[in-house]
Amino acid sequence: MKFPDEPDSFCTLSIIEPIVQEVFELDCKNKLEEDFLDNLEIEDKETKVFHYARISKKNFTVGQKVLLQYSKLKFFPGKLRSRWLGPHVITKIFANGAVEIQSLKTNNTFKVNDHQLKEYRKGFQTEPVEIMDLMDPIL
Repeated sequence: MKFPDEPDSFCTLSIIEPIVQEVFELDCKNKLEEDFLDNLEIEDKETKVFHYARISKKNFTVGQKVLLQYSKLKFFPGKLRSRWLGPHVITKIFANGAVEIQSLKTNNTFKVNDHQLKEYRKGFQTEPVEIMDLMDPIL
């Protein structure tokens, strides 16, 4: 029987060393890849938690006035065009997030997702302004 140290041996260290080195490098690459994928999953979860924490919950009630998002606008609708239609009145709220609204102008009712609604706030009420006549200045 020949030992690996002997020069005539078929399995010399010069043949075995590169194979062991390659297996070691592959193992290191697999560990790095696993670590990368683990870190990617952790970052994904943290990003979702951060995003969902900043979403404001909309609580609508029946009879409340809301504005409906106008979804047919193109990419460049114009600066002064409003993206909201309304006001509409909520007539029914469903458990899955759908809301039935009724238009005040046409009295049509239809269902929409609550993400397309926002609370209607009446404009500023202006008080009557007192008018004062100014006299001509005396020279």
